[in-house]
Amino acid sequence: MKTIIIAGGTGFLGQVLESYLSKKGYDVKILTRKTTKPNHVYWNAKDLDQWTKTLEGANTLINLTGKSVDCRYTEANKKLIHDSRIDSTNILGKAINQCENPPKAWLNMSTSTIYDNSYHKQMTEENGDIGNDFSMNIATSWEAAFNSIETPSTRKVILRTSIVLGKNGGALIPLKRLTKFGLGGKQWHGKQKVSWIHENDFARAINFLIEKQLEGAYNIVSPKPTTNAYLMKTIRKVLKVPFGLPQPKWLIKFGAKLIGTEPELVLKSRNVIPAKLTAKGFLFTHSDIEIALQDLLKP
Repeated sequence: MKTIIIAGGTGFLGQVLESYLSKKGYDVKILTRKTTKPNHVYWNAKDLDQWTKTLEGANTLINLTGKSVDCRYTEANKKLIHDSRIDSTNILGKAINQCENPPKAWLNMSTSTIYDNSYHKQMTEENGDIGNDFSMNIATSWEAAFNSIETPSTRKVILRTSIVLGKNGGALIPLKRLTKFGLGGKQWHGKQKVSWIHENDFARAINFLIEKQLEGAYNIVSPKPTTNAYLMKTIRKVLKVPFGLPQPKWLIKFGAKLIGTEPELVLKSRNVIPAKLTAKGFLFTHSDIEIALQDLLKP
């Protein structure tokens, strides 16, 4: 049985991948600080230790480690966001290079937020504009750390992942809650683009990259970005909520402060498409936002 190691795999995306890849016949092991299941292996994401043995002979290592950006960007949180990504990437690189039989592939998480704010230009891997602010610079540093590590026997893939919509986690949960409270109107002017992907397509895309033995940077996004206004309208439609109060910019900023997050998560226009995945022949099962939401929001 082929082994897949998921570092930082106890969160929403890790659980989606573990479930999907296990059904595909892989033996999935999770590197985590909190070991609660037989397939969990302890690591602190900073130091070489006993966990390095699990990499020997593995088919693939997937690194999802990193403090969530769904928080206020205080100096302390900024440092944690940065260090959690860079430290884990560097230590995994060291572990791979100490293996006698290293993993065949190393997939490292990144984010489609690496691209600049865009309403009209669709950002692809080849011609996307890399932006310059805190979030974008974190992504650039993360990818630079990953790219600086030479792994002669292990091919490497960067996962520039968009907002993943899921039944039991991710961005859809708070949006669903807002909508049920009657606050599911457009946020700001609603024209900002939203790049998204259904959780099942996220897992399928990862499996595709592994099985097709691909390498390089890939946008893990649906081929059809939506807009904030249409996203909220469609959530209301699927949940059968007749109205949703729109949220002006000042209210978004106030609300973000209140719940301890950053307004850029809904104000930035993310206009990203999966040019390389599509060119390699990957077929999405959910490219229409309404059909995706009907699937994810059904009781």
